[in-house]
Amino acid sequence: MLQKLERKSLVQQVYSKIEFKIKNGDWPLGSRIPTEVELIEKFGVSRNTLREAVRSLVQVGLLETKQGDGTFVTSTSELNAILQKRIQNSTIIEIMEVRHALERQAALLACLSRTEDDVKELEHWSEKCRQFFDANDTENFVKADWNLHQIVVNASHNLLLMEIHAGLFEEIQMSISGTMGREDDYDPGHRALLEAIRDQDTERAVQAVDGYIQHFKNGLIAQDTDYNKL
Repeated sequence: MLQKLERKSLVQQVYSKIEFKIKNGDWPLGSRIPTEVELIEKFGVSRNTLREAVRSLVQVGLLETKQGDGTFVTSTSELNAILQKRIQNSTIIEIMEVRHALERQAALLACLSRTEDDVKELEHWSEKCRQFFDANDTENFVKADWNLHQIVVNASHNLLLMEIHAGLFEEIQMSISGTMGREDDYDPGHRALLEAIRDQDTERAVQAVDGYIQHFKNGLIAQDTDYNKL
């Protein structure tokens, strides 16, 4: 019994080391992790111990093993992996409603907790959004818009809220890109939200979030989006 407990502990240690490498960005999302031989040498464990740890990481969704090609990082945290699996069975309207709730609370907290550096970051990404929109560069606009909204969440300085919001990355990008290209102005609420956070005005900040979420919903309705499908 003691040997089994020790072995289980060793597997957990390897699990934690691999998880740390992923969270720390040493092994980025989509990258292939080192080979089995390299990892055995790196961690100083047996093949069985390593395989059990990798198998556990595959089960929670952080890794994916492709036969003959290697093992790849598919999520940056257990929470993100769980969220992505759940989101696959969600409708667009459900995702938008969750986004609304998260970003509304984030904006409120950002007004109370934001720093001058947070405000500078918001200004930076707001300007980037305008530049990419004017250049009709949809791909980079979507990335910049995502960064802007993530900085708002980061300004809340609530680590759990930040991680949950980041876990919705792909779906939030989809909702942004789904409304791109039909507007004369890039900004459905960026400036109002930025100014409210800068002025630490919670009421205006929440109103700004309500406004751009409704704007996105109207865009989806205008293009006859089926809310029952992703």
